[in-house]
Amino acid sequence: MKTQQKRIGIWTALVLTALTAQAKPLVFCSEAEPEGFDYAMFTASSTYNAASATIYNRLVEFETGGTRLVPGLAESWTVSPDGLQYTFKLRRGIKFHSTDWFKPTRTLNADDVLYSFRRQLDPKHPGARASPQGWPYAESMSMAALVASIDKLDDLTVRFTLKSPEAPFLSNLAMGFANIVSAEYAGQLEAAGQPGRINTQPIGTGPFIFKRYEKGAQIRYEANPDYWRGRQPIEKLIFAITPDPAVRAQKLKAGECNFISYPKPADMVELKRDPRLHVDTQSSLSVAYLAFNTERKPFTDKRVRQALALATDKEAISRSVFEGYAKPAHLPLPSQMWSYAKSIQPYRPDLARAKKLLAEAGYPQGFQTRIWVRIGGGGANPNSRLTAELIQADWAKIGVKAEVVALEWAELLRRTKAGEHEVTINGWASDNGDPDNFLTPNLSCVAARNGENRARWCNPKFDALLNQARVSNDTALRSKLYQQAQAIFIEEMPWITLVEPLVSVVYSKNVVGFKQNPFLNIGFSGVAVK
Repeated sequence: MKTQQKRIGIWTALVLTALTAQAKPLVFCSEAEPEGFDYAMFTASSTYNAASATIYNRLVEFETGGTRLVPGLAESWTVSPDGLQYTFKLRRGIKFHSTDWFKPTRTLNADDVLYSFRRQLDPKHPGARASPQGWPYAESMSMAALVASIDKLDDLTVRFTLKSPEAPFLSNLAMGFANIVSAEYAGQLEAAGQPGRINTQPIGTGPFIFKRYEKGAQIRYEANPDYWRGRQPIEKLIFAITPDPAVRAQKLKAGECNFISYPKPADMVELKRDPRLHVDTQSSLSVAYLAFNTERKPFTDKRVRQALALATDKEAISRSVFEGYAKPAHLPLPSQMWSYAKSIQPYRPDLARAKKLLAEAGYPQGFQTRIWVRIGGGGANPNSRLTAELIQADWAKIGVKAEVVALEWAELLRRTKAGEHEVTINGWASDNGDPDNFLTPNLSCVAARNGENRARWCNPKFDALLNQARVSNDTALRSKLYQQAQAIFIEEMPWITLVEPLVSVVYSKNVVGFKQNPFLNIGFSGVAVK
């Protein structure tokens, strides 16, 4: 019997080796440089794709292509009746990546969970030094004020105790900032005086192992042979960084890559005609917006912000930039999101009223400003420069002269977080399907202080409504509170919400198993190249 089992084992190993040898790489022409590889330090979807979706796992996760929560590194969890305690049972035997720079000596345990969160909540924690720019999600969501303690009950059991109920807490733990990192690896880096390497040489438990990154060119990964959900059918995964959407489309058609994100709407007809390609277009929980820096004059005056909103032709942006792959928007939530305030009417272009408001604010002849945009395009906006140029022409009609300044994506994020801008065009996609995920990280007072709120707008009444909504599990009450918050937003106009985009990815028909999700994130777990 033992001999027979040994023969079967050898045969299985040979088959797996043959399959691995035959596995084709997947080349993804991605739209932007990642900010880094420890997503708890960042917010961009391009970083999520390069880190959270490839390298890491979370305690709970969203089902592939959907918004339903499923077990991740935690095989089960319980919530106390008062909503203050969340207890997670971890899976046994989950291995961290083994690389040239780290060889784990143990499997995942509670220490890793405690480390991953405590470094974000306690500035005195040794791991906090790894991120000079802070922990944007944790800070914007006031996690330090929310979490009373995170305790290890045993090696495979962790309990979070909250100071007050938090309706979206479980969904928040499925977001990228909640990736679980290796405490053992982090400890070695800290002992060596190099804590920041956790962001440049990442170690996770996810489907792919990070191999190397060539800035401005490519990121290379290999399948994790010990992945707890099973080894991936893609043996090698390559991100070819290609900011220009037209170039991405050309590379796809030329066979230089077999998957692209966010093509230009103008290229869609040709891409759909190509029999070798599959075009996947769907609505998403996302918005594109223009943010005023409300700490800088003249944008400290809401009449100026209202005037510019009245001068902006969103229909023209939808037609010219998105070519029908978007619809005009006016609220900070997408219309598919529960609690969206349908009764609030949008601003319609009204140049006479806009000029009157500018005169009342002390700018009868207009003023000069700058609109900062990213080079290239992303999921929420395929062409930020063209969007800005259309707005530039609209604002000129009321005497406002706007210069368009294009910056690399990472630089734009860094400088707008620091508040150096006057006006910027950006976008946001839901991380968890909850309205709080739009309103708190982008428009709360805490987010204004840490810079993630690009409008740097802080309204105490708005903030109080968000805080009240978060502690309730009554969906009807939460919806009412969020609708009241949206009424304040439309009056104060810290943003001009521009459009709700449809989102497209295009890939070769030999790519199978991909499912697009409503969050604008792109992951390749379970995907194969035939």
